[in-house]
Amino acid sequence: MDLKIKDVAELLNVSETTIRRWLKDGKIPAYQLNHQYRFSKSEIEDWMMKCKLGEGGFSPFSEKQIYPPLNEVATPQRGGLQSFSLYRAMHKGGILHDVPGKTKAQIIKNAMQKAAPRIGFDPELITELLLDREALMSTALNNGIAIPHPRDSILEHPGSDLIVTVFPEKPIDYNALDGKPVHTLFFLFSCSDKTHLQLLSKLAHLTNQKNALEFLAEKPTAEKLLSYVKDWEPSVRN
Repeated sequence: MDLKIKDVAELLNVSETTIRRWLKDGKIPAYQLNHQYRFSKSEIEDWMMKCKLGEGGFSPFSEKQIYPPLNEVATPQRGGLQSFSLYRAMHKGGILHDVPGKTKAQIIKNAMQKAAPRIGFDPELITELLLDREALMSTALNNGIAIPHPRDSILEHPGSDLIVTVFPEKPIDYNALDGKPVHTLFFLFSCSDKTHLQLLSKLAHLTNQKNALEFLAEKPTAEKLLSYVKDWEPSVRN
């Protein structure tokens, strides 16, 4: 089911008035059904990523909205962002090095064969869900990064979000907008639409940093990668 104005406002941590202003200015994708605005979750997701990457000259999100100060972080029951949520999700998901595959489908299948049983998923089912999302639009960002994920949140418990970091044997073509091959994939699995968008935004923010991109291109060990993210994450809330 597509989203209403109230749903999008809650997902993006902004007021309904702000959403209506963006609609009036033509800055957010939507359609009308029975004279009411509706939003496609996948379109909102792609729109948010483009905004975070600075495409189109429109950046509606303040750092405080996406990365609230630690004393303003809401509880998991309210769907709010918790401290070190990216670090914890990556720690839960684990890191895979030198995953074989020459195509997008091969990388996804081979990565899930290794990761899915360990995190409680059926490899074939989760591969099918990931490829279904890729059929809508590539989840590749710019600069060699991709964030594969299912169309819907599939984890049941608050705080159970996880990210499986995958380094392919060799960079692969992933239909990225900038045409660059992908060297790092973050497989994102979330428990709610809101935490999904928040983690997605954090990953976009992290991988828009030159130092982070150079670090990821070196295929760091799990220990080094987690240490890097743990040091970086609180810095973006200042």
